[in-house]
Amino acid sequence: MPGTMKAAQFDKPNRKVLINDVPIPEPGDGQFLVKVTAASLCHSDLMTDLRPDDFGRPMTMGHEGVGIIEKMHPSCADKGFKVGDKIGMLYIIDCCFECEACDAHGTQCTNPNPGGAKVMGLMTDGFFAEYAVSDWENAIILPDNLPMEKMSPVFCAGITAFHSVDKCELSPGDWLGVVGCGGLGQMAVRYAKAMGLKVVGLDVNDDMLEIVKKNGADAVFNTRTNSDYAAEVKKLTGSGCHAVAVYSNATPAYHSARKVLKIKGLLMVIGLPDKPLEFQPFDVVANIFRIKGSNTGTPKEMKKALDFTAKHQIIPEVDFRKLEEMPQMVDEMEQGKAIRRMVVCF
Repeated sequence: MPGTMKAAQFDKPNRKVLINDVPIPEPGDGQFLVKVTAASLCHSDLMTDLRPDDFGRPMTMGHEGVGIIEKMHPSCADKGFKVGDKIGMLYIIDCCFECEACDAHGTQCTNPNPGGAKVMGLMTDGFFAEYAVSDWENAIILPDNLPMEKMSPVFCAGITAFHSVDKCELSPGDWLGVVGCGGLGQMAVRYAKAMGLKVVGLDVNDDMLEIVKKNGADAVFNTRTNSDYAAEVKKLTGSGCHAVAVYSNATPAYHSARKVLKIKGLLMVIGLPDKPLEFQPFDVVANIFRIKGSNTGTPKEMKKALDFTAKHQIIPEVDFRKLEEMPQMVDEMEQGKAIRRMVVCF
């Protein structure tokens, strides 16, 4: 095995995306070395301020990845994996995976490894490289009927979309509003339709709306150009959506969501605006609407999402790009020009 590899890295002091030759990592206790097959760019990768100022060098980007186990630390010998396994991976490492806090979110671990729990690509090196390390608890073997080169988005966007729809407390025939029809929203529509739900897609980008319409959305509305969208959604659905899931990080998206939610409906929070959300406490006290949140979930929840994905053949729509195009990929996502998940194959 060569001693170095290609990696797309973010240089925080200079705020630049670089393609560098870097050392191939060694798996530590409880880890695999993975030959990365594919990695994909997520909006969270643009949250550059989360990267530590004291990291001391450019950080390898990316937290969505799939690959093949190349090497295993001896401590992983009895964990149900072997060299050559094709795996998908979650991305919070160095947590204990066992405490009560880890059952909520790994970043909150109360018994982490030295240095604390870390999000790959944002707090430590990630998957946009020819090789990466992964904690064995984060790994799951990929079903044979899923095309590996397209599956990296499932391990953030896909699983997040599945859990967010699955936890909306809906029954077949109920209406789900999907606000924000980018990569997450596109997959949410497909999961929702596979669960037997009726779906309304809302966005300010007609190209995104066209994609979710093709993915099965029963109706779509441009909330920027159609000033009557709220009334039209309520007419279509009877009295509003039973639940509305917001996948956009724009504060106005949450305003749109409230307008199409029926009384006693559920607001599912996924997108992360820069500023706190505002609502009237009385609306919650009076059960005018309810609030829940969802994310990628824990490794214990991963199998349910992946099994559903394989059963219903929910394959992400992706654009394949080259590693050397990473600076352009970031620019396109920042400018809202990325229509599908951008994937780099190694």
